[in-house]
Amino acid sequence: MRIIGALSVLLLYGCAVNAMEQKSALQAVPRGDANSMLAHEQLLQKAHAGRIDLYLLGDSITRRWGATDYPQLLEHWKATFHGWNAGDFGWGGDKVENILWRIEHGELDGVNPRVIVLMAGTNDVGNQLPPDGVQAASERISAGIGMLLQAVRTRAPQATVILMGILPRGDNPAVMPVIDGINQRIARLADGRSVHYLNINRQLTAADGSLLPGMMMADQLHPALPGYRVWAAALEPLLLQLLGPRASEDHAPPPTGDPSARR
Repeated sequence: MRIIGALSVLLLYGCAVNAMEQKSALQAVPRGDANSMLAHEQLLQKAHAGRIDLYLLGDSITRRWGATDYPQLLEHWKATFHGWNAGDFGWGGDKVENILWRIEHGELDGVNPRVIVLMAGTNDVGNQLPPDGVQAASERISAGIGMLLQAVRTRAPQATVILMGILPRGDNPAVMPVIDGINQRIARLADGRSVHYLNINRQLTAADGSLLPGMMMADQLHPALPGYRVWAAALEPLLLQLLGPRASEDHAPPPTGDPSARR
């Protein structure tokens, strides 16, 4: 009976991914600016500069948490993940297709993490209502996230993925129906085994959907330290389950930052 149940879960997962793929024409797209190319080279080096059991992948919301140019957030990153050998592979401004390009061009090759935390889609939503409408945009972006998830799992088939819901955008609350629609759709990609879904938006917002004071930076888009504390608290039970207790020593690669910040 357990084998039949597991097969049923995998079948449902495959159907959900296939349904999303049929609605997506996602193609991997590189960022054309020199700074993004430097960041990609930096992340390629990081991928093989230490041991990475926990791999966080995304855009600037992920990047800032473990970046040298945000020292207060980096201090919290180290306190949160020390002993789990965590690597931060976020890059600012990336859309789903840009993250897919980075994955297809080596940032996950040979890393073999045990757990991958994936958050993508914030920049695809943007801060304006999409011209194709809420439902079409939700379907389009969630389909892209589904393809990115499949690409990640193909390159790291042994890893468990924690798929994060897109965080609220306080810079324009009018786009929240798009975010909610995406989150509802990508939640269906989780099978509770190889893919877990985690949405922390209720901990970041009040009953009326507005952001709680102090959770986001002044741009109302990127988490402030209290927001990252919420994220850490939500991740910790899953990471303890999947990785076990933190080791006393950490062998993660050194943190990186925005190459332009060093000029």
